[in-house]
Amino acid sequence: MSRRTVSIRDDSIRLGQFLKLADLIDQGADARQAITNGQVRVNGEVERRRGRQLTHGDEVEVRGEFVEVG
Repeated sequence: MSRRTVSIRDDSIRLGQFLKLADLIDQGADARQAITNGQVRVNGEVERRRGRQLTHGDEVEVRGEFVEVG
């Protein structure tokens, strides 16, 4: 299990964009599939909205990899 922080420029970012920025997925289609299949958790809860707004301090988990929004 790895943990790291990925900084964002603005106050918030959409989940689908963050997954790509953090290199948790390769393409937008992969993000959609991972989210739809319930493989993405935000702050410990399954998130099925690709447009979910993330802010500093949120934690995203995909397949055992944890990334904090910094």
